Amino acid sequence: MKISVIGCGYLGTVHAACLAELGHDVIGIDVDQAKVDLLSAGRPPFYEPGLPELLRSAMASGRLAFSSDIAAVAGSRVHFVAVGTPQLANSNAADVGYVDAAVESLLPHLAPGDLVVGKSTVPVGTAERLADVVTEGAPGARLAWNPEFLREGFAVKDTVAPDRLVYGIAAGDSTAEALLDEVYATAVGNGTPRVVTNYATAELVKVSANAFLATKISFINAMAEVAEATGADVTQLADAIGYDARIGRRFLNAGLGFGGGCLPKDIRGFMARAEELGVDQALSFLHEVDAINLRRRERMVDLTREVLGGQLDGKRITVLGLAFKPDSDDVRDSPALDVAVRLAELGAEVVASDPQAVETARRRYPQLRYLADVEDAVRGADAVLLLTEWKEYRDLDPDRVGSLVARKSILDGRNCLDPVQWRAAGWQYRALGRP
Repeated sequence: MKISVIGCGYLGTVHAACLAELGHDVIGIDVDQAKVDLLSAGRPPFYEPGLPELLRSAMASGRLAFSSDIAAVAGSRVHFVAVGTPQLANSNAADVGYVDAAVESLLPHLAPGDLVVGKSTVPVGTAERLADVVTEGAPGARLAWNPEFLREGFAVKDTVAPDRLVYGIAAGDSTAEALLDEVYATAVGNGTPRVVTNYATAELVKVSANAFLATKISFINAMAEVAEATGADVTQLADAIGYDARIGRRFLNAGLGFGGGCLPKDIRGFMARAEELGVDQALSFLHEVDAINLRRRERMVDLTREVLGGQLDGKRITVLGLAFKPDSDDVRDSPALDVAVRLAELGAEVVASDPQAVETARRRYPQLRYLADVEDAVRGADAVLLLTEWKEYRDLDPDRVGSLVARKSILDGRNCLDPVQWRAAGWQYRALGRP
């Protein structure tokens, strides 16, 4: 099948490359010519494990191309809209302007029988509105909504072998369902669970999933606050309740909290849309989920000040990790980068490091000092803060690092180190929610 993907950011690039690898002929469209040039050279403008190799393979096969000319979509049967929906300035609501613009730009190039498929995360009700735009602007074309469930660091696997497929289609639109089955023939053939539903349900699936995950993370971080006040150990608490099959251990890792371009934005947008619909009381708990998450950052700053005897001014602090999660260079709403900036603003001499996110962080906050090499970064530090749980940080040798720092104080913002090992090497070890 010939397919177009409108928007070649993180979602669109991964989706386009994976569809080409699955055998489709794909054209990726983006208004940013510099991005198109990079992608056409087989170079993704962001870090995602496995994507560069996949991109080069798809380009070499001749099944994948990129363009800034929307007219290049002509002849495609399915058109995926994968543009961003950032949080509006001075509001919790999502900005759907890019989605609207993408659909409008497609209309002159749609043929009868074409299917426009939304993948962007949008407020519930958007698909119903856009379905009318498509049918009125391009008679014979139709719209479906097919939410994405990518995890940064695992996006290629999640696209090629998803854990579920959700099709939001108009009532009785068997043609749209058949086209999507053809797009995802490999996954469907492998027995991937498939939910065929209406537009509103499909739109709610993604934000509901993110709201649930955010709630689970904030729950264990709330328990970390209680643990600190009582002398309990939140990691052992999480282990104990995680054995309950109704609860499970995943997403019960207490620490610095969640960030990135999805969870914070999506739960805030969900709350804003609920208020518009008059059901804001149903999601009032998400305000506290967000508040707990943000308090973790404040607590890490306070804990650092406490470890350094109440004084941050002039202290050399090494921050290990800047991306919001490992295996990513994404620093959008990153708790780690936020803490680093706060400490610098309070007078600390901050040296920041990350295996992949130094350049993306530098573009946002050039005032910090960045060093890519871990040993250079920790040399002479009064305190070391591990804030993103990259494997190379989890595997650090406490004796080797101890020979480089000025003072053996480590703050484990992700509860990913062995406190016994680090204390045995002479370190003062502190972590959120642990005695």
